[in-house]
Amino acid sequence: MENTKKKQSVENQVVEKEYRTSQNFYKSDLIIQDYLKRKVSIKGLDYMTSKLNKTGEDAAQKMDVLSLDADKNGPQLIKRNFFGENIDEVKFHPSYQELMEIAIDSEMFRVKWEPNLREMFKQERHSLGFASGYLYAMSELGQYCPLCMTDGVARLIDLHCSEEDKKRLLPHIYTTELEEFFTGAMFLTEKSGGSDVGRNLVKAEKQEDETYLLSGEKWFCSNVNAELIFALARTDESKEGTRGLSIFLIEKHLPDGSKNKLPIVRLKDKLGVRSMASAECVLDGTVGKLIGDEFNGFKIMTDMINLSRLYNSIAALSGARRALVEAYNFNLYRRSFGKTAIEHTLIKEKLFEIGSLNVANFYLTWRAIEALDKADNGDESASRQTENEKHLGRLLTPMVKKWSAEKAVYITRESMELMGGIGYIEDGVVPKIMRDVMVLPIWEGAGNIMTLDMLRASFKAEGLKVMMQEIQKALGKNKAYDDLILEHLKVLESKTKTLFKMEQEELELHAKYFFEKLTTLYQLSLILKNTDERNKAWMGPTAEFLKSKLEKDENLKVRTVEDIKGLMAWEI
Repeated sequence: MENTKKKQSVENQVVEKEYRTSQNFYKSDLIIQDYLKRKVSIKGLDYMTSKLNKTGEDAAQKMDVLSLDADKNGPQLIKRNFFGENIDEVKFHPSYQELMEIAIDSEMFRVKWEPNLREMFKQERHSLGFASGYLYAMSELGQYCPLCMTDGVARLIDLHCSEEDKKRLLPHIYTTELEEFFTGAMFLTEKSGGSDVGRNLVKAEKQEDETYLLSGEKWFCSNVNAELIFALARTDESKEGTRGLSIFLIEKHLPDGSKNKLPIVRLKDKLGVRSMASAECVLDGTVGKLIGDEFNGFKIMTDMINLSRLYNSIAALSGARRALVEAYNFNLYRRSFGKTAIEHTLIKEKLFEIGSLNVANFYLTWRAIEALDKADNGDESASRQTENEKHLGRLLTPMVKKWSAEKAVYITRESMELMGGIGYIEDGVVPKIMRDVMVLPIWEGAGNIMTLDMLRASFKAEGLKVMMQEIQKALGKNKAYDDLILEHLKVLESKTKTLFKMEQEELELHAKYFFEKLTTLYQLSLILKNTDERNKAWMGPTAEFLKSKLEKDENLKVRTVEDIKGLMAWEI
């Protein structure tokens, strides 16, 4: 017995001594490296490589400590000052500001919005910006929400505000200085409706100087301390539903330098993403500026919502990726029952499953980002292709938002279990990731809302047709999959005709399962079309996994440790 204990002790010491973690997430992640090398320009990658390496180093070496500190020491509402005056200020832990500096240094916004860089990289600026965000979010999901809102605000300013406002405000988003940086927010949700935005009640009254005073309660205001806020409100109570909503730009400070009225009722005590401030606010004479045409507010806001859904998908992808590599790395070194944990068959099988899900979601997410780049900045000479990308994005955005969020929760939970008890302990990052990803299926429209949105995209646009055509283009990429693709395409095409004839309640029920199958088939097509000699180590197993899901195949295969290492595509 004593010899056994001594042997175990020695083994544990060796494992602890050998245990190594990544010092640079960008250099470790072969999937993002391979994707960017194949998809973005040499010039774009040359510009971003130093930023990606720096963000990758910060995410691997610095951000965990800052993130855990900011999570455990969340924002505080300072309601009044020494003299009893209402000030409604939000105080953050210093770690939060350090994280914000890392985000600014990553250039996730600058590469998109600084005029010279925007022109230089106009056909790939979203891809370049999201590349930095993907690395950042591996270590901090809480602040990634305010960063998402900030980019969304920049998008609305760019698309819908005056030239004067663009010149005045956008430099505060692509600045390299924390002191000059403005963050953004979207005040959408009200108690009266939640996801049913058409029931919103907040009012806006026009003033002689053409500004509006907003009044009413906003129920879920994330990044409540933002300098720039877009809010929906009604200028005419007789106009019901979303068609009666207008959109207003609220600035934290008025032109004379005084603070705009924005009383905060309380900060939300959330399960996760605790580093950033979500609040309930009562607008009480809050000054806003009408943006765009009156009663066109919800349509304008959808430009921000759709971008936010892609941010939600990147957050899901990054959070799940980090949890997965934590579990993988732990099991590479952990010894149990006389051998390294990763040598056990059931551990390999679980890593095969969640690793394949992660790879499939990566390519689905980045295809949606590619569609946004092409739709926003496509070559005018190829107008039909640009239109197709817009139609595809209309369907793909809610699809990837729903799928990535649901799978992130599953992958993270399974990764925690693969680590055993230590994975449940708050000293590590996985519990925080678990709490943070739980909100992703809810934010920016819950799963059921995404299903309904996919239905609307299928009825009102050509996204479904374009997606079916893309799936067909996978034929011949790997002939072993051709019969499977043709079989399921035929089933889906037949089901499409049936869906369009159904009554609404029956349609909604069938749509859920229709889009689940479509998502898996589309993922398989993306994997096959993007496979080459350099990435087959992770693409091959993923294709096999997706095939098994479509076939409901019970023909199991024992994986080798080398198979799993190739699938993880993570080097230290």
